Amino acid sequence: MKDNSASARKSGRPRTFDAETALDKAMKVFWEKGYEGSSLPELTEAMGMNRPSLYAVFGNKENLFRMALERYGATHDPLFNAALAQPTARAVVEHFLRGNADAQTETENPHGCLVINGALACSDDALPIRDSLIERRAASEAKLRARLEQAKVDGDLPADSCSGQMARYVMTVSNGMAVQAAAGATRKQLQEVVDQVLRGWPS
Repeated sequence: MKDNSASARKSGRPRTFDAETALDKAMKVFWEKGYEGSSLPELTEAMGMNRPSLYAVFGNKENLFRMALERYGATHDPLFNAALAQPTARAVVEHFLRGNADAQTETENPHGCLVINGALACSDDALPIRDSLIERRAASEAKLRARLEQAKVDGDLPADSCSGQMARYVMTVSNGMAVQAAAGATRKQLQEVVDQVLRGWPS
């Protein structure tokens, strides 16, 4: 009979290894420290595996980050999609920003947003990661712009409003909230930012 525990020891993998749990832990390291700020020793320690095992299961660090980003998106993208499904433009913006204020200050997770924290500053080696995050943010802004454009067609926003500028404004606020959350802003403080945005929202 094959000794599975011996095989696990030889491969460097712990007997109770769970790839999804390890990926969740890697995601939180990246979320807190960014791509370049997360060292391989920190990642392997958090994931409970050694470096050869990490490479065998997840490939290199860049691939691990991309997988962690997809896992992050699986949890957070539905929140954004739910916001886009709200009946009015104001409700879309409120649902989106208030949801972000809550998500960015959860006690069980790092504060801020992985898509923002991931590569605010990076070396040339990390430019592919930065570009991927830029593309992801641009895609979200494009979806919001399309939703606000539909609101104009529906008469929910003034005909002379610019959906592109409004979408950029909302995304800029959201990104800024993420930076503030990572720097220690409280949920109450972020919700007050949302209050200010809504007070100035066109009716």
